[in-house]
Amino acid sequence: MKKFIILLFCSIFVFSGCSTPYKEQKARITEHGYKQIPPDDFIPKDLRVVSIGDSLTQGVGDVKELGGYIPYLKEKLESQKDIRTADFINFGIKGNRSDQLLKRLDQPEVQTAIQNADIVMITIGGNDVMKVFKQNLTHLKLETFLQEEKYYRERLTNIIELVSSYNNQAEIILMGIYNPFMRWFADIKEMDQIISTWNDTSSDVVDQFDQAYFVPVADIFYNYEEDLLYTDYFHPNNKGYELIAARFYTYFNEHGIVEKAFQNG
Repeated sequence: MKKFIILLFCSIFVFSGCSTPYKEQKARITEHGYKQIPPDDFIPKDLRVVSIGDSLTQGVGDVKELGGYIPYLKEKLESQKDIRTADFINFGIKGNRSDQLLKRLDQPEVQTAIQNADIVMITIGGNDVMKVFKQNLTHLKLETFLQEEKYYRERLTNIIELVSSYNNQAEIILMGIYNPFMRWFADIKEMDQIISTWNDTSSDVVDQFDQAYFVPVADIFYNYEEDLLYTDYFHPNNKGYELIAARFYTYFNEHGIVEKAFQNG
């Protein structure tokens, strides 16, 4: 009987002695943060970007024929720790106006690409202005542009609504327009006002959507010392596209667009 009591006492002592280091070890694991969740950029992700719109998306004026602003923006995005690859699908077509882009959004190929996108980038509006300009070249009136601007507002709203209906998780980026007529018609001061008004309209439309952003670029072409236009004096040259990409990237960082895109995706 005495031997049984002694053996029981020793067993309790051994097991109780072993439990203390285990608790200490468990505490050390928690204390050192081994159970913490890795940071968002611990495992880089693939970013899917769809670019739709006019010649500025197609990249007209890019002598390297790589897609205008896209290669410059791609390089900047892929320099981030949280991005493994930035894959762009380019649906830009030279000469497209807002009414034409709206129709192209019905194409199954475009719909599917947008449905799978993290970010949708849009360049549109410049050819809408150009159409009014050409039709009224001999008798330019501010009222004519303002009237057409109302129709443009409706079409742009429909474009963003349609993109959002295909993918309500994607971040939408709309680039503003610039004044390409400054070299040809520098004496027509109304052109600056027209471009400004249309950009204000674009910004107002974008503000109606939670996941849409307006990126102005007109000031880039006004203030830069170097010529940023292609030989046609309408489209950006490679330096112009590079600066547009830099402006996009700045807005991406300021608004946390990539982080939001990954969270929503």
